[in-house]
Amino acid sequence: MSLNKEETEKLFEKLNKEAEERGYHLNPDEEHTKELINGILANQKRYGYWACPCRLASGIKDKDLDIICPCDYRDSDLNDYGSCYCSLYVSSEIKQGKKPAKPIPERRKQPKGGNMETNKEKLPVWRCRVCGYLCARENPPETCPICQAAKERFEIFM
Repeated sequence: MSLNKEETEKLFEKLNKEAEERGYHLNPDEEHTKELINGILANQKRYGYWACPCRLASGIKDKDLDIICPCDYRDSDLNDYGSCYCSLYVSSEIKQGKKPAKPIPERRKQPKGGNMETNKEKLPVWRCRVCGYLCARENPPETCPICQAAKERFEIFM
C-alpha cells in the first residue's frame, strides 16, 4: 500500500486546523502524529474508512463505527488521561509540554468470544450555556467546538 508524503502532509494540515478550530489539539510530536496519519490513510485505502490506526479493525464498517477516527472514546480519554488511545489528540497540558502523554487503558469492551464491541451505555447530554451546542458523553468537552466556551460553561441537558 503506497502512501505518499504529500497525502500525509495534506491530511496533517487539515486535521490540525479542524482540531484547533474545535477546541482539540493534535499531538505536538509531528513525527508521531504523521505516523498515525499514515495509519489512518492506510486504513482508508484498506477498509474505505478511517479506522483508528492503533486498534484492530474488522473491516466491517458497522462493527467499527466506534473506532472510526476520531473514535467514540477520544473525549473520555482526553478528560481522564489527557490524550486519546493512540495519542493523536492531546490535552492543552500535553500540547504545551506541561505533562507527557502516557499509555492509557483500552475502553473498547471485549466479550468472551474475542470480538470487540462498542460500549453501549447511556451517556449524559451536555449543553453549552453560551451557544446551545449539545453533546452526549461522560463529561463536557474541554472547549466548546462551536463557540470556544470553557468546559465550566456546560450543564447537563437531560
